[in-house]
Parts: sequence; C-alpha cells; structure tokens
Amino acid sequence: MAENPLRTLDSFELLKLGKASVTVGGMAAGVLIVVAAIVAARLTSAGLRRLRERAAGSAASLYAIEKVATYGLVIIGVMAGLSTMGVDLTSLTVFAGALGVGVGLGLQGIIKDFASGVSLVFERLVAVGDFVELPNGGRGVVHEIGARATRIRTNDSTDIIVPNSVLVNDQVVNWTLRGTNRRIRVPFVTAFGADKEKVREVVLKAAKTAPFTSPDDASRRAQVWLVGYGEHALKFELIVWPTVEAVRRPAAIFAAYTWLIDDALRGAGIEIPYPQRDIRLRGLFGEEGEDALTSLRLEPAARRRKAAARVKSGSSNDAAADLERQDPEEAPKPAPGSPPKT
Repeated sequence: MAENPLRTLDSFELLKLGKASVTVGGMAAGVLIVVAAIVAARLTSAGLRRLRERAAGSAASLYAIEKVATYGLVIIGVMAGLSTMGVDLTSLTVFAGALGVGVGLGLQGIIKDFASGVSLVFERLVAVGDFVELPNGGRGVVHEIGARATRIRTNDSTDIIVPNSVLVNDQVVNWTLRGTNRRIRVPFVTAFGADKEKVREVVLKAAKTAPFTSPDDASRRAQVWLVGYGEHALKFELIVWPTVEAVRRPAAIFAAYTWLIDDALRGAGIEIPYPQRDIRLRGLFGEEGEDALTSLRLEPAARRRKAAARVKSGSSNDAAADLERQDPEEAPKPAPGSPPKT
C-alpha cells in the first residue's frame, strides 16, 4: 500500500534541537497557534480600548488590564507554539544565555524601557489621561503607554514620544494625579500707594466669577497676597484653584487670569505701574499743581486715570474662551466681546 504523501510531508524533519526534532506539521501547527494568539491579542486590545473610551472613571484600570491581556496572550501563544513544534523549552537556556550577552552588549536601553513601561502600567503614578510636565519643560496629556515609549499629546496637538525610563527615573510633574485640581499663583503688580484692600477685592471678584475657577471650600479658597516691593511697584500674587479641566492647559490658564486681573485693575481705576521718573513742579509763572499743568496744556493725571477706568470688563479674553473647551483639539469658542466671524 502506497504511503500518503501528505503524511510523509507532515512528518518530514526540518531540524533537530537537542533530543527534539521539528517537523513540517509541528512547524505549521506552531505558527498557526502564534498567529491565532496575536489576532486574539489585537481583538482583545481593540475591545478594551473601546470600553476604556466610554468609561471615563476607570480608564486607567482598563488600560492596565488591556496591556496585561495583550502581552499575556502573545507570550502564552509563543510558548504554546514552540511546544507544539516539538521544541523543549528547557533547552532554550542556552538561547537565554546568549540573549543575556546581547543585552549586555547593546540592548540595555530597550530592556530598561520595557521594564519601565510595565512599572508605569501597574504603579499608575503616570496613567493614560494624566497631564504631565517633563524635565525639559514639555507638557501634555498621556495618550498611550507603549512597550518602549509613551506618547504625550500637547495642547498644540503635537505628539511627544518619551522613553518610558524617563518617566520612571526622572522627576516628572503629574498635574492631575488622582484627578484632583491644583493651586496656581498668578503674579501681578500695582503702583505704590494703591489701596491694598481694593486691589484684593476687585481681583478676587474677577477670579471667582470666572467659570474655570473652583468654588471656595474649607480648605481651598482664592486669595490675594502682597509678596514684596519692586523698584516701581507693589508685587501681588493671585492664589487660585482652577478646575481639573483648566489645569490641563497651564499656558491658557495663566493668560486668562492675567487678562482678568488687568481688566479688573483698570476698571477699578487702580494704576498699573511702568518705569518712570517723577519731576516735582513747585511753581510755574506763579502757579502750582494742576494749574501749572493747565498752563502747559498738559492733561492732569486724574483725568488720565478716569479714561483708563472706562475699559470694558467684558473684553475679548481668548485664553478664557479656550479654557471653556471640553476637548483641547476642538475649535476654539469665540471670546466674549469679540466680533462675530463672517
């Protein structure tokens, strides 16, 4: 009876590893198992990713589950495929030793980044959705933690690719760790002699009426501090707690509060200083003070302050409009007081 050629091909020995032999049939079955594991890993990752996008509260936990499931299925598939091929896994110790030599020669960085990525997934000190600030000053939202690198999307819609070891070994600021808001300090100055209580009142009123300021509570409240004296000015700081969404856009939040402070000070007639030299005019043709200025046809300072106080408080604060966006990548809303687009 003639021998079946398919069975002969199936049992044909390709190579021999120690006491184990790898046949064509074993090789084909092993490859199919590995391919099936990779497909299953990708389908699992896609399903968990869609679930993570809908579940905002548990996104970080689902991301960790997604990575563990993906890596686990691939590793199990590879080991099962090798076993099906007829490879004795204990015989791979020689290969592992050779791999260790390769790591010692040039793969330390890759292994270090991979181990750091696993640490990030499990420790969750930096998780997907967090707003972080890197040692070089780069800032953005963590969009993906990969096997070797992390992708960070800035507010300018550019991606920063950061090795995982940088996030583990260097000092990284996580602005939204555990989903809480943070206190910021916005510096500003006024002229010497300004009414400090009035400065505090108008600046706090402007800050608290902003939609991106968190309401005061027992432990977190907006404040105005007098922090020092400049060469031409009193130095103040607005101490304020923005909302979590606003904290993710630090440049816009500082610009928005600075705009509000300037409007508030000008609206209250509080002078904003600039480098100057005072010349006292004691007398001019027998006249002093405002009479002397009138003789020279110069406008009194009080009249200039009144003109400055007529600045509208609802001017076009583009940074404040930018903070009202739910998604930094959506089109900016028109600022209050800005002319409509045609």
